[in-house]
Amino acid sequence: MTNINIWQGKWKQLKGNVKQQWGKLTDDDLDKIEGREEEIVGLIQERYGIAEEQAKAEYHAWMSKQ
Repeated sequence: MTNINIWQGKWKQLKGNVKQQWGKLTDDDLDKIEGREEEIVGLIQERYGIAEEQAKAEYHAWMSKQ
């Protein structure tokens, strides 16, 4: 099993945690991105009106706790 497959399997479990952290992201958003980092960072940036660097930093800080 590749890392991508493992991550996508875990993504289903992590979606609830993502919604707790970033409540402006919808279930549809999370279903579409399936855990792809680039896309989730873009959505965080868009929905919260923050810079890409800040969105990446927040995402990586959150991921380190998972």
